[in-house]
Order: sequence, then C-alpha cells, then structure tokens
Amino acid sequence: MNRFLLQVFGTGVALCLLSTSSRGEDSPSQSAVFLPEFALSPQGSFLEDTTGEQFLTYRYDDLASRMTRSDEDGDVGWDAWGTWSDCSRTCGGGASYSLRRCLNGGKCEGNNIRYRTCSNTDCPPDSGDFRSQQCSAHNDIKYQGVTYEWVPVPYDPATPCALHCQAKGRSLTVELAPKVLDGTRCRADALDMCISGVCQEVGCDRQLGSGAREDNCGLCAGDGSTCRLVRGQALPHVTLEQPVKTVLEVPQGSRGVRLSAKGPHHIIIEAVPVQGKREEHSLLSTGSFLIGNTSLDYQRGTDRQTLRAHGPLRADYIIKVKYGGPRDTVIQFLFYQPIRYQWVETDFFPCSVTCGGGYQLNSAECTDIRTNQSTSEQLCHNYPENNKPTPKLKECNMDPCPESDGFKEVMPYDHFQPLPRWEQGPWTACSVSCGEAGGWQDRSVVCVEEDTHGQIAQVEEWKCTHSPRPITRQSCNTFTCPQWVAMEWSQCTVTCGRGLRYRVVLCMDHRGQHTGGCSSALKPLIKEDCLVPIACHKPKESVPVEAKLPSVKQAQELEEQRAATEEPT
Repeated sequence: MNRFLLQVFGTGVALCLLSTSSRGEDSPSQSAVFLPEFALSPQGSFLEDTTGEQFLTYRYDDLASRMTRSDEDGDVGWDAWGTWSDCSRTCGGGASYSLRRCLNGGKCEGNNIRYRTCSNTDCPPDSGDFRSQQCSAHNDIKYQGVTYEWVPVPYDPATPCALHCQAKGRSLTVELAPKVLDGTRCRADALDMCISGVCQEVGCDRQLGSGAREDNCGLCAGDGSTCRLVRGQALPHVTLEQPVKTVLEVPQGSRGVRLSAKGPHHIIIEAVPVQGKREEHSLLSTGSFLIGNTSLDYQRGTDRQTLRAHGPLRADYIIKVKYGGPRDTVIQFLFYQPIRYQWVETDFFPCSVTCGGGYQLNSAECTDIRTNQSTSEQLCHNYPENNKPTPKLKECNMDPCPESDGFKEVMPYDHFQPLPRWEQGPWTACSVSCGEAGGWQDRSVVCVEEDTHGQIAQVEEWKCTHSPRPITRQSCNTFTCPQWVAMEWSQCTVTCGRGLRYRVVLCMDHRGQHTGGCSSALKPLIKEDCLVPIACHKPKESVPVEAKLPSVKQAQELEEQRAATEEPT
C-alpha cells in the first residue's frame, strides 16, 4: 500500500513527502506520487551560521575519510564536494544537491551544501501543477477531525515557499507544511524555485543564479536583434457615415503590445490566425480576455482606454476603432515586432568518417518563422539585424576502426589532418577598364580536403562551412575614366575689337596625372574668337571742324553717328 511519510529533520528542514512501497495493494485515496525529497542523512547535525540559515554539517570519526581534501574553491578546511544527488523531480525543473565535509572540527567558513537545477524539460500538459499536487496529497489527512479537498492559495510574497492551501469551496486557509518540496515554483508566472524553503532565482536558461533574462524579443539572453520596436500615434477620423476604421495591424509573434486610446471611440480587435477562423471582439468593459489564443488585459476609464498583451501573439491583430462620439480619439501604440525571416541552425550533418575519428558540422537556414519553412537566404540578408550563425564543428565516430577492415586508425583531425578549407582561383580580368559604376571580376571557389598523404581533393561544400566562404565576385575599376581637363583661357590677343584667345587642354586620369585614352571627338577647343568691347578709332586731326568745308563737316558727322550705333569692327 502506498503511503506518504512526513519526515522532519531538525527545525529547519523542509516538510518532506516521500513515496514508498511495502505491499502490492493500491489505495484509491493516494492519487499523488512524488519522487523522494532531499532526504538528508540523520548522521549529520544542523549548525546555524550568522545569517540564521541552517546547514547540515557531518561529523566523522574515522581518520581515513579525511585523506581526500580539496581546496578547489579556495575554502580552507573542506573536503572535496561529493557527487550530485538524484533530481527532486522528473520534469518541470527540480533541484539536485552535493555535500562536502568540514575537516576542521566544524570551524570551516562557507556552506557544506550546494544546489543545481535538473530535469528542466516541461512536464506533460495533463500532469497538473506541482504545488497543487502537494496540497491534494493532504486530502485524506484529517484537519481538526475533518477531511477537505485542498487547493493552493494565490502567491504570497511574504512566504512564497510555505505550503499554504485552502479548503475548496471554503474560506479556510492552512499552512500544511513549512516548506514546499524542492523544485516547486515560487509563483506560477516565474521560473524561480524553492530550495530548502528559500526562493532561489532561476534564469531563463533554467540555471540557478545565472541572471539570464529574456530580451524584448522573447529570446533567452538574446541581444534584441530578432525583433524591431514599432511605436507611433494615430488619429483615425471616424464618422457616422464611416463608423469603423482600421488603425493598426500587429503581426503574429509580436510581444510587449501596449496601446492607449484617449477619446470616445470603441476599440475592436480582429484576430486572424495562420490556420483557423477569424474572430472579432469589441472591448466594452474592463477585464482579461483570450483573443486569438492570446491573453490580454483591457482597462476602460471615463475617457481613456489601455490595452496590454505580453505576448507572443498567436494571431495577427487588426485593431480598429468604432464611432463613439463627435470628438476624435488619439491612439498611441508600442510593440516589438519579430523579424519574420531569421536564421535557424540545422542539425549536424553526417560524420565525415564511419570510424577512427572524424568531424561533423551544422549550418543555418533562412526560415520563415510564421510557417517554420525554409526560404531564400536573400530574405534574411534583407534585415541588417540578421547575423548568420557561425557553423559549429564537433568530433564524431571516435572509436578505432576494426583491424579486419585493413584501415589504419585515423586520429582526430586536429592532431594529424588539417580541416577542409576553401581554395580560390585567380580573379578574371575586369569587365570594364574604368567608370563610376565599375565592373566585375569573378573567380572559382571550391572546398578541398588534404589527406594524410598530402593529396588534395575537392569535397562537398558543407565540410568547409566552419569558416566563411570566400566571395566569388567583386567589383573592380570603380574609378572614373580619363577625361579632358581644360585650363583657363589666355587674354585676348587684341586690346580692342575682335581677336583670339588660347588655352591648354590635357587628358587626366583619376589620380590627376597626365595620361592618354581620352576621346579626341570630345576634346574641348584650344582656341576661340574673343571680343574686346572697345571701339577702335583713328587719331583726331588738329584742324577744328568749324574750319573745314561744310561738305567735309557733314560727312564726318555721319561717320561718327554710324560708329555710335553700329557694332565696332
């Protein structure tokens, strides 16, 4: 018959719920079965340090056991750490401990017990909550002469690691154990777990005290490069004639959705899943809602509405507003939108050899995270945030080859045989000799492998993906072509009227040096006509005009009038 033993070791040990089996009978009342909690050996005794925390300290009298001392942590007087215990749980995140002895008469500084997480895989969905199981284990134990069906109470920050349970359907709340079993979550919405009655911080990598946190994109210890912050403001103008307008579309997978609306209009959310039926909800009252298989909180005040969804969204959200009054509604929004096309690492490729020591690599594929299907790599390159992961390499099939096969044993590649490498051919001639756009030149790139005899052979390209593949095309001759450069014009060869002027014209390259190659048809002129706008006149005669004959005076006046009105020659 299954029976549960409540064992208390000293005043500071957790209430332990153990399952043992002594007979083949089944008891229908015992429905919950737990792995044994950390059953600390009664050989030890408890000492209390200056912080009030209790630690189990072992006393040994045999001198032979003191021969294996270890100061690996710099702690003086301690023996080496012992092996890790069995995990406190089989799934959902448990804890394991390791002990060490004090060889200095109980005067060692530091702790004699350490913990680590284990069994971090999620439990099956139908397994139930671990704290609920511990409460229900007391259903058949009478409390003040009466049996109750016990359920856990909400999170209590003052005593998160005590087993507080409430009688179902009643207001009766009781502490059924001072400590929950190790590995129990301190609260339902976090990975932090109770160990020896103390809530211990657990990072998103499920390791104790790692401090790892999810970034805004939901990636553990990520750098935020797999999503983009989208924020803005909208002022939709809805009327009685057009009472509904789409304000915003938030794609599936988005996180940290926050929306604030100030005004009389009503918010409508249409959820469009990748597979399944559309659903539309009008948010009219404060509460928590499940829309598109995603929970969100909605608060509605007199003139302000707020919407929050931690995410990730399980469907596309189309957010609309419906007419609620003549005033406009101002909407502010913020969310982290996932980059749809991301690099996803592949499984490792087959080993390079079947025995004797080889290697295998993995790669990365551009994946549409919405459909989880591989797609063109260019779609990933379109996002500057995307960095293709460096291929990983590991050893494989390290067992020696059987002698009957007639093969010499091949040692690991890094001892005798170099890794496969990229080998590139020479560049071709550039497609153009010059020009701002430049030209192209190509070369061949192949993956080669060198055997133990120094022979080089071409192999599959995946064997070289541990290093970047050299480019096979590059631009060239991007400098400008030689062109004519004209110097300044000389002065005109005359001081009045029409003449000539000259200049020097040279063919110059992009470095400013005199060269050839310029088109003679495009060569600028080296001489041209010039005009000095000064009239050229003969010296005046000494005889006054008044003294000349009338006919001569009249001819001279006509000549001067023509010179004043016509262009000089």
